[in-house]
Amino acid sequence: MGGDVETIKERLDIAEVVGNYVKLEKAGQSFKARCPFHNEKTPSFFVSPSRQSYYCFGCGAKGDIFTFVEEFEGLDFREALKMLAERAGVELKYRPEASRERDEKERMYRALEDAVLFFENQLKKNEPARKYLLSRGLNAESFKNWRIGYALPEWRTLYHHLSALGYSKEVLIKAGLIKPVTEANKEPYDVFRDRLIFPIADSSGEVIAFSGRALKKSGFQEEAGLPKYLNSPDTILFTKSEILYGLDKAKEKIRKKNYAVLVEGQIDLVLSHQAGVDNTVASSGTAFTRAHLERLKKLSPRIILAFDGDKAGQMAAEKATVLALSLGLEVKIAKLPIGKDPADMVKSSSEAWKEILRQALPAVEHFLDRALEEEKDRRKLGKLIEKKVLPMIALLQSSIERSHFVSLMTSRTGIKEEVIWDDLRKTSTNLSLGKGEGLEHAQVRPEGMEKPERSHKELIEERLWEVKLWIKELPEASPEKKELKKEKKELEDNLSQELLHEELAGLKVALSGAETSKDEKRARKLTKRIQEVLKNISILEQKKAL
Repeated sequence: MGGDVETIKERLDIAEVVGNYVKLEKAGQSFKARCPFHNEKTPSFFVSPSRQSYYCFGCGAKGDIFTFVEEFEGLDFREALKMLAERAGVELKYRPEASRERDEKERMYRALEDAVLFFENQLKKNEPARKYLLSRGLNAESFKNWRIGYALPEWRTLYHHLSALGYSKEVLIKAGLIKPVTEANKEPYDVFRDRLIFPIADSSGEVIAFSGRALKKSGFQEEAGLPKYLNSPDTILFTKSEILYGLDKAKEKIRKKNYAVLVEGQIDLVLSHQAGVDNTVASSGTAFTRAHLERLKKLSPRIILAFDGDKAGQMAAEKATVLALSLGLEVKIAKLPIGKDPADMVKSSSEAWKEILRQALPAVEHFLDRALEEEKDRRKLGKLIEKKVLPMIALLQSSIERSHFVSLMTSRTGIKEEVIWDDLRKTSTNLSLGKGEGLEHAQVRPEGMEKPERSHKELIEERLWEVKLWIKELPEASPEKKELKKEKKELEDNLSQELLHEELAGLKVALSGAETSKDEKRARKLTKRIQEVLKNISILEQKKAL
């Protein structure tokens, strides 16, 4: 794998890769552009062909071609590796077993694509299914854009169709398209029957699974006790706890708008995009997981939860909020009328839907308002806030934000700030996030708390090294170079001060040893050096003050 990475880096120039995403302009030995990772008017994003790396002097984003593609596309390393390998014409080396798995995956991808075409064709022929979608507000263009299909109310139509195309029973089972039966001499049967079909794609847009919505309470659903929404089973291509419906189409818009809108169902999502809210993603009827939110965080730290206005939707929003806050995301909640979902709002008016999103409140404020609406008894209200709202405030990483919401709580409830702060200090963040998360009863900590921190000296040395390299490459007259030279001097002074403090600590230990052993000559020499170090520290501190 390491050899593949190096080969790809040798074949692909970072300026060409980044230039496919943003407009680059020559700047000395480097190139500059407006940063794709934060909004800015003046370019502060620089690409260095000589070092095959990039750096943004505005937001601090940095890395190589793999980091760039991961961050811009919202991919993990393996997905970025595959994308760049294809661009570089590099055939990734696999172990024999991995090679067989790759061939199997390719057959599964082809089977899933042929299944999409089959389902699309069936929708064109089925007037009741089309009428239902049109009645919900979807238009013909959305049918095409989202490749919506229909599965016939028959047991083995898809299986027979794909078998006739040459796909083996084993491949179709592994792709999650059919289910085997235990009875001898009985054929497998289709997973999806009498359902609207929504293809689920990975980040690169390849179909990896399906989600089916029941059209009506048919005999199939009654017999098997199947739910209203049914997803493909997990496969080597698809893990429902990691994949977000619509992310392949929404990722660029999420980054540009710097927030994502999260809804629960496919029709909600399609209509939201149809209304122009093209930074919307959905969980395909499953709970939002840590993996879902971590993937979104790569694109933007801000999300709006827009779940159904019923009790189940609010409970789902509460769980998703706790999980998102624990990851350091900024969370807002869109308040929908009771009994309404996003699809209902879009159907009534695209502007009404956008207005609901504009009026979304910070999650803490939303749940505080809910507590005030639900409970009028002052004592019970305090208990409800302690249980529901304080743990959310405790998860906030910003002290300023915590202070803001404590003050807001005081103004809304009349509870004294010092009382709230006292309870907040006692508040446990041992919040259950629900089964299936692997986090139930685990302590939720803001991201990074468990990671060992580098020393201040190491951080200064790393930044100084970067600054020196960029000074060499930037044009002499550029404002960035002038600022970097100033920063270089400050960093050098700070590093000198760190080194002097380190030396001072060592000298004090040595002096203590000399005094214990009554080595007066060594003690005098150490004392003299300590005085010199203290003088140099004082000079640097005075210089910084000026």
